[in-house]
Amino acid sequence: MRFIQVNRKYLKQFDWYTLLILLMISLAGVMSIYSATRPMMSSIQPNYYLKQLLWMCIGVCMLMVVVIFDYAWLKKFGYVLYLLGLFMLLLVLFVGKSGMGAQRWLEFGFFRFQPSDLFRILMIVALSRYLCTLKGPLTRWKFLFSLGVFGILPFILIIKQPHLGTGLIVLATYFFLALSKKIEKTILITILILSLLVLPLLGKTIWKHLKDYQKNRIVAFIDPARDPKGIGYQIEQSKITIGSGMLFGRGYLKGTQGPLRFLPEKHTDFIFSVFAEEWGFVGSMAIFAFYLLLFVRGLDTAVKAKDDFGRFVALGITFMLFLYFIINLGMVIGMMPVVGVPIPFMSYGGTSMVANYMAVGILINIRMRRLLLLY
Repeated sequence: MRFIQVNRKYLKQFDWYTLLILLMISLAGVMSIYSATRPMMSSIQPNYYLKQLLWMCIGVCMLMVVVIFDYAWLKKFGYVLYLLGLFMLLLVLFVGKSGMGAQRWLEFGFFRFQPSDLFRILMIVALSRYLCTLKGPLTRWKFLFSLGVFGILPFILIIKQPHLGTGLIVLATYFFLALSKKIEKTILITILILSLLVLPLLGKTIWKHLKDYQKNRIVAFIDPARDPKGIGYQIEQSKITIGSGMLFGRGYLKGTQGPLRFLPEKHTDFIFSVFAEEWGFVGSMAIFAFYLLLFVRGLDTAVKAKDDFGRFVALGITFMLFLYFIINLGMVIGMMPVVGVPIPFMSYGGTSMVANYMAVGILINIRMRRLLLLY
């Protein structure tokens, strides 16, 4: 009888609203992937959309699993999980599988996943545990320690794959959470001065270690008209695709840029361009509204969290998802360099989809436990 009562409370407090938002965005992504990969010159239809639908279902299942246990367990095992994440990043560098010029995947038989997608969540959990145990703002040595362990170390391991986009997001998420904890003013002033002095030298160092295709992406961003049929082709085609949607779009399954293969990476990093071509400005504003609701829900969860750990985790996850969204949007409209960052819940990708659903599952977990105690 008590079990039935607990489950009724569980169902009542579950954040169905957030789950509905995720499903709406994800289904829009599946529909766009189907449209982008549909054959126009042959009768062969790639099964990307079916795989994405499968990963979406797995993501929902993992979300439910994450919601079941009290998120306090994440705090208890946060450091252990973080060390496991670092180990996986190291493992990728030695035995990882390569693809498209990068070595980012671990493969176990038929199962293949990208550790950096899972690691970004583990980093937020471990850093949140560290921050919530500190009293007062971050002092100089605590800041340097946390920056090295939770910021610079994973950044180096991730860009070695190379995966510059995710590496920068992990580093930016560290700084966001550190600032939310508060840092001594002298440290902030020192960081600002050092950044102005070291940035030119750091930029040259990073440039030397970039792959040729990464350098081409930066050059294409600065001057896309320099080589519109070469390094600037991707950005130019993305702009054309989005612009051709105009106000109301061409209509679903009436877009041509993706199916005719004018737009590279049409079902992954540039899936939003395909969506914008078919649904236009009005449809784009609608999908933006769903993302805005998701981010606002995440911030509201952080504000209402029952403890500091939950607050930091909710802030970190919300900020991370927002960064992925805003960087991808900047990429496809030519406002940012192409750094291989997918748009959450829409871009094709199994590991990314499941990891993002798990991340939102943690948000729902935190939101529920402010009113409900299952254990």
